[in-house]
Amino acid sequence: MKRVVVVGASGSIGRQTLEVARARRDRIRVVGLAALRDDAFLVEAARAFDVAALAFADAEAARRAEARLRSLGQGDVRVEGGPGAVARLAAWPEADLVVSAAWGAAGLEATLAALEAGHDVALANKESLVVGGELVVRLARARGARLLPVDSEHSAAFQLWQGRAHEMRRLWLTASGGPFHGRPRQELEQARPAEALRPPTWRMGARITVDSATLFNKGLEVIEAHWLFGLPYEAIEVVVHPESRVHAIAELKDGSFLAHVGPPDMRLPIQYALSWPERWEPAVEPEPPTGWGALRFQPVDREAFPALDLCYEAGRRGGTAPAALNAAKEEAVLAFLAGRIPLGEVVRTAEEALRRVAWRPATREALLLADAEARALARERIARCEGYARGEEGARP
Repeated sequence: MKRVVVVGASGSIGRQTLEVARARRDRIRVVGLAALRDDAFLVEAARAFDVAALAFADAEAARRAEARLRSLGQGDVRVEGGPGAVARLAAWPEADLVVSAAWGAAGLEATLAALEAGHDVALANKESLVVGGELVVRLARARGARLLPVDSEHSAAFQLWQGRAHEMRRLWLTASGGPFHGRPRQELEQARPAEALRPPTWRMGARITVDSATLFNKGLEVIEAHWLFGLPYEAIEVVVHPESRVHAIAELKDGSFLAHVGPPDMRLPIQYALSWPERWEPAVEPEPPTGWGALRFQPVDREAFPALDLCYEAGRRGGTAPAALNAAKEEAVLAFLAGRIPLGEVVRTAEEALRRVAWRPATREALLLADAEARALARERIARCEGYARGEEGARP
């Protein structure tokens, strides 16, 4: 029986983690849930799973949850809110494993807290490694904690890698291509949210769906793979695979290839992260090879999707460069979803931050500073873009 804390419990990965936990009550005991502010969902989940503790980044959400639980006769559930609350729950001694599934750079604090406490981390928050990869990997080694990847591609690579690291030559990560695959760059430039929020295969939240539409998500996964598997960037490739059945391909030293194949359903890699080193009965009913149909593999159109090469550049520069790129991207994605900028501005905003935010070696303080500087720069650019769209004199993006 594993005691599990789920950080980002109200998001797409968090909810699917609870689906897996519900089906595996004989193996998993959910002891804690954390979220930004979705108190209604967490209260219901706490009751369904008999959870002992809740944490919210938003203090007001914590107060609402505490009052609601008292009114239901469950005042014994521990509830915390405000700065540091989520990280404290991630470090809770009652946990064996922490699912780090918050969106964006905000998930780094919880990941570090869990590792500092010696907990294994089922890592769905790729930004933990994108922003703080050097810190995260060093801390995991020092505390003897494991990083168990939840992203489908990295879970697949992890399974291919075990026992074969000495045979590996190159890792190929697959990308569905998103809703704009095969379309020229000018169409992506002016795309609006309704177009970007149509993922072809995966069930995901809005923000990661936009990341996938630009291939930013895949670029961040390249940086994540670098830290998870200790691979140089020239040994990590990306290939478009519209069917999303092959999640990663290992190229071996002798020129042969091994592929991990599975349905496009996140419950499968979530369960493997929870069950490792064991394999449990299927979380998703398997489909035999006769049902797979044709499997296509195509090169990435790097002119139409420049975000991928931006991520390679940031990863190679290291230090605070990935943190700056990611922070500006996060601000731009939120602005895009609010209808304030077109899709093309997401990439240009991130690129400007990569060029203008000063590079520093990766320390906690430097990463926080780079994040703050990049967000401020991004907000300024977004405001200029809005002014330009309104025809204001002197406004330029």
